[in-house]
Amino acid sequence: MRFLNKCTLIALSSILLLSACGDPAIPMESKQYVTLPTQIVDKTLQPVTEVFSLTCSHCRNMENFIEQISKQAGADIAKIHVAFNQPARAAATVYYAVEMQLNDKPGEALMDELFAAIQMANDTPAAQRESTLEKIFRSRDLISPAQFSPQQNQQLMEKVALAARLSTQLGINSVPTFIVKGRYQVLVAGHDDPQQIADTIHYLLNK
Repeated sequence: MRFLNKCTLIALSSILLLSACGDPAIPMESKQYVTLPTQIVDKTLQPVTEVFSLTCSHCRNMENFIEQISKQAGADIAKIHVAFNQPARAAATVYYAVEMQLNDKPGEALMDELFAAIQMANDTPAAQRESTLEKIFRSRDLISPAQFSPQQNQQLMEKVALAARLSTQLGINSVPTFIVKGRYQVLVAGHDDPQQIADTIHYLLNK
């Protein structure tokens, strides 16, 4: 009887070991994510929020995988545009002018056009940049911020100010990144591919 129990114990141990080897790696704090010093509670922050900037080339690359990450993580991904310097603040004005009028985040095609316009070569004349943005707005039956009424402009500035405040509260100094439940920041550089990012987001949502 004691021999049978020993055999059973060995078999169970082997099964548990094999099961552990088959499980995906659990994300590690300080490698795949960090816990924010203080949880941020704000209705603007959805359970998963991407923090980005139209001025950021890495953010433009990440945009190609947002839909995939969202699907694999099982969560919609909201957006906050940083405004931690003058170029980012100017780009945030463009982004929120679009979001305001759509009453939703822009789709992938429109985001790509906005990234391209904002990230035009540094030696591109300002007038050409403005003309390109104007065409993008007109193609979507939107008006540019320059044509906003005083009330619209006030609402726009409030959105940019809110984004700047949240960026400061979250301690964001590099993008792109993801904030989960206002409590965790995903370290994008700690992942090898979008699937791993999605896995970390899914893990943090259920943590």
